[in-house]
Amino acid sequence: MPSESDGPPAAAAERERSILHGLACEWEGARRLLDPDYGRRLRRPLFALTDGRSRWGSWSADRREICVSRHLAFNHAWDAVREVLFHEMAHQLADEVCGAGGETAHGPLFHAACAKLGANPRASGSFPLLTERLDRAAAAAPDRQLERIRKLLALAGSANRHEAEAAMLKAHELNARHNAGRVARAEPREVMSVFVGRPALRHDRVHYRLAALLSDFYFVLPIWVPAYVMERYRMGRVLEISGTPRNIRTAAYVHAFMQRVIGEEWQRFAQGQAKRCGRASDFGVGLIEGFRARLESGRSHRPPTGSAAAALVPLKDPVLESYFKRRYPHTACVTRTAARVDRRTLNAGRDVGGRLVLSQPVAEIGATGGMLPPPE
Repeated sequence: MPSESDGPPAAAAERERSILHGLACEWEGARRLLDPDYGRRLRRPLFALTDGRSRWGSWSADRREICVSRHLAFNHAWDAVREVLFHEMAHQLADEVCGAGGETAHGPLFHAACAKLGANPRASGSFPLLTERLDRAAAAAPDRQLERIRKLLALAGSANRHEAEAAMLKAHELNARHNAGRVARAEPREVMSVFVGRPALRHDRVHYRLAALLSDFYFVLPIWVPAYVMERYRMGRVLEISGTPRNIRTAAYVHAFMQRVIGEEWQRFAQGQAKRCGRASDFGVGLIEGFRARLESGRSHRPPTGSAAAALVPLKDPVLESYFKRRYPHTACVTRTAARVDRRTLNAGRDVGGRLVLSQPVAEIGATGGMLPPPE
């Protein structure tokens, strides 16, 4: 992730302008989702970056200004920046629309404003950022079953193909049992939301199929949300996933792993097809379908439906679903027109996906994607 000192002064100044424009775009997007009466009464503030590191952000009613830490904006993922922005926007909404001038900074009207914006009421001061909270969860006391899953996924890197496939499928089964058990016991658990991948103006079919794979097998709830595309100075969309920190880290790794494998395997396939190799998206969709079928095949010898180990498909988690409905009370499903595909290229991708083995140890699963493009 680039830091404040990266690049010449002109490049740093341009990056700062893009960040400030992004804050304004995100603020406007959040305002439009408010009830019309609240949205009309809320006026756009000034935006600034500050050098202090003791606070991630602040709202000044006197100056009508939302400030965000420059260190945060330059060195952390955009979803972490946006979480702080919406917290400060909630302060503005509470002050200017809800009439919270006489109450404490984090009083009832502020919490009501957070609920309207889907903002985190704790995202201020020295509160750990999203990536830090994910890292802390990974460093927590190890769970015996999670340790077994880690070892199985490490074994899935074996040169013995049958041993590797069996280890991967067993790891998925144990992961399902672990999650189903926690839900059945109604264990208290932290739930959060993070971006995976990068905001973009458009996403092809591969990204949508990959989002569905995460939803169906990795115990997260995905949704496409508006997000600022830093290098294009415009609002686009990004995939956001909600779940427990461990499940988010697993799903984020699978997302990155699949994107990397699709790119590498497509290049290998296309180089061997001098005349006709179809489209990369056809190959990518096929690869995901093949991998999905491989995971589904692991259910053929599972215990009877209703048992914890059988939950290799979407798991109804009341804690996660309640959190998701509070965060996104109004959602819509969009049906897209089926695109024409090159069957030969699609089937080539399926063949590759059907042989794919996921072998990354849980302890090494990485965090989410960053905000800014790498320096030139």
